[in-house]
Amino acid sequence: MKSKKTKYYVVWEGKTKGIFSSWDECKQYVLGVAGAKYKSFSSKEEAEQAYQEGWMKYYRTAEKERTPQTIENAAYIEESICVDAACSGNPGQMEYKGVYTKTGEILFHFGPALGTNNIGEFLAIVHALAFLKQHGKDWPIYSDSQTAIKWVKAKKVNTSLIRNKDTERVWQLIERAEQWLKHNDYNNPILKWETDRWGEIKADFGRK
Repeated sequence: MKSKKTKYYVVWEGKTKGIFSSWDECKQYVLGVAGAKYKSFSSKEEAEQAYQEGWMKYYRTAEKERTPQTIENAAYIEESICVDAACSGNPGQMEYKGVYTKTGEILFHFGPALGTNNIGEFLAIVHALAFLKQHGKDWPIYSDSQTAIKWVKAKKVNTSLIRNKDTERVWQLIERAEQWLKHNDYNNPILKWETDRWGEIKADFGRK
């Protein structure tokens, strides 16, 4: 059996600052903490160097130059997945995708299929969770849908979408996603993308 590779977590800003050797230890100092700055590294040496260099080198801003204002707004984590959905109508033809936040590379895409935007956002988050678990990564997931985040945490979709032959495909995906959430544990933080501070989410379909 392959041994799990140890990761080191740097916390620059949080309840406690420092370097930690497990996510379980790190998360108690950063999750739910406004302005928390943290990142994982594959070796202790990298973590120690990053801790000394400071968080600004590892956080991205929406601007090319780091002014005091853009530094303050540089709060999203590049090593993460951003998800988004698009839907023409409600219900309508829905699709979703997940991208690597740092580069915008598309990691997965689904659709179109008849559904709603919130359902697409929900499915995208669960798809990202399954993707990251498969690849052994503890990256955060960003979504700009508070409703979808709420559904994921409840492990249940609360939708009025009628189930019929046209929506059966999406309903099957919903049920599969709900079952995945009930039978899988994960440590990935699911975070709200702050559009007002960072601009459109990196997975945005650009159809507004």
